Amino acid sequence: MSSHYEAPIREPLILGEKSYHDISVDVGAPILGKANKSWWIVFSIALIAFLWGLGCIVYTVTTGIGVWGLNKTIGWAWDITNFVWWVGIGHAGTLISAVLLLFRQKWRMAINRSAEAMTIFAVVQAGLFPIIHMGRPWLAYWVLPIPNQFGSLWVNFNSPLLWDVFAISTYLSVSLVFWWTGLLPDFAMIRDRTKSPFQQKIYGILSFGWSGRAKDWQRFEEVSLVLAGLATPLVLSVHTIVSFDFATSVVPGWHSTIFPPYFVAGAIFSGFAMVQTLLLVMRKVVNLENYITIVHIEFMNKVILLTGGIVTVAYLTEYFIGWYSGVPYENYTYLSFGAATGPYWWAFWALIICNLIVPLTLWVKKWRRNIVWTFIVALIINIGMWFERFDIIVICLSKDRLASSWSMFQPTFVDIGVFVGTIGFFFVLFLLYARTFPVIAQAEVKSILKSSGARYKRIRESGEDLAGTATDARTSNYAERTSLASASNASDTYHQSTVHADALVDTEAKKSEIDLMLAKIGTYNPATQAADDLKKISGVGPVLEQKLHQLGIYTYDQVSKMTKTEYDLLDEIIDAFPGRAERDDWAGQAQNLKQ
Repeated sequence: MSSHYEAPIREPLILGEKSYHDISVDVGAPILGKANKSWWIVFSIALIAFLWGLGCIVYTVTTGIGVWGLNKTIGWAWDITNFVWWVGIGHAGTLISAVLLLFRQKWRMAINRSAEAMTIFAVVQAGLFPIIHMGRPWLAYWVLPIPNQFGSLWVNFNSPLLWDVFAISTYLSVSLVFWWTGLLPDFAMIRDRTKSPFQQKIYGILSFGWSGRAKDWQRFEEVSLVLAGLATPLVLSVHTIVSFDFATSVVPGWHSTIFPPYFVAGAIFSGFAMVQTLLLVMRKVVNLENYITIVHIEFMNKVILLTGGIVTVAYLTEYFIGWYSGVPYENYTYLSFGAATGPYWWAFWALIICNLIVPLTLWVKKWRRNIVWTFIVALIINIGMWFERFDIIVICLSKDRLASSWSMFQPTFVDIGVFVGTIGFFFVLFLLYARTFPVIAQAEVKSILKSSGARYKRIRESGEDLAGTATDARTSNYAERTSLASASNASDTYHQSTVHADALVDTEAKKSEIDLMLAKIGTYNPATQAADDLKKISGVGPVLEQKLHQLGIYTYDQVSKMTKTEYDLLDEIIDAFPGRAERDDWAGQAQNLKQ
């Protein structure tokens, strides 16, 4: 019990009377079942927004970026605002996956998979804007340092804009590999649970032949730690390099050494807010309230409070240094008295209210644990962080050192359409992901079931033994499902000598059920019988064969006598491959093999 001990004062991370089998069923339900009406409504809205944005992108590329609201003074506006905003949102996934993995935080396990998916989809949206802003996206390969037909024409390696290309592409690659590696056990679970031959084939390919062997798990753990070590520096480096786009310039308000840590904190701040937004919706739509709990929401709100505090200190520092410098140009930057009272006052105060004032309500525990208020705060923070990037770019550029070049930015319907289109594209990808990929890392959640599951914490607190609780909480009395009443009395005290199931079950009741099953399908006598090669049965590998041997099943004749009743008992005891025996028709295969 000590290996599964967790202080009673800690709230459970998994609610309800959940067993390992229940987790597999709940996680696989959105994929193996049909989409509900809510999913189709949200998907339709997202698809319409995406198609509108796609039309605006095509119009921009065919006509030119003059259709945007840019002018000779403000050459960056909504496009770069949206780029920085999307990159920031993509930060939380890597933080939850890598940094919290290295710190062994259990609460990350129910939310990391969706956060990683959000990272991939957000970075895809971010990458669209620099390509569109080039005006001629078919020449985007010019940003790569490759031999070309222009002789000595090379990219400027001293430019942070080029650093962005390498940083974001590296970030996307590592995040994608990290995400896919974690999905392998989940793909295998879907492969083994689905009854569709097409899905079996597809998820069999996606799972890369995962079989659940000890060697598979060993490599999985090693690769996960290595990738976490590689991804952790990216959490700091990617948005640091994005901040260099501004900090290395001489524009007032941009030329600041505080930008790198300020941008990183702001990215995590906005990223966690977006994770909250998505998970609060998803936990309701796909019935995951028992896995994404109030505890997860509160922990994430605490991270939002921490990073929001860092951002607040950065705001105060920027305002104070600009005022203390006495430089007149600093009075027109995004955090200044001029910004608060000038033509962009509405954008300035939107930033202050959304990012500084509203998040302070999370200091109150009652509000921090309120789902509706958390959802509202997360939306407000996402809006506020968009205004922060808008203020940094547009307000600082709108008033140059020459009053004659001062200008205002007015977005066009194309600016708005492209941005709305990327939001639609993001949600289209996320909704399709929720219907095709497991939204929770079921293998990782199972690893904390005995230490953080409500059922097991209740058993420990009552002083009961944990032995035998790994099976389904629902009654599974095999004797009631068979008509072998005569064998029932003998099985209470005697167990077959060829059964070595202690590693699989540890209660007398379960061992009795195994004996009842063997009484029906036959027992194996090593003195008079030869063991068959059960691996010839499709779906039985070395691991499964070993477990069948532990249960006393050695011959094709035994397997050929199995029915759904025996299959159900096997699923309860060997939960790694639920439904496989019935789906692959082991009895029929064994009947053919023994002839």
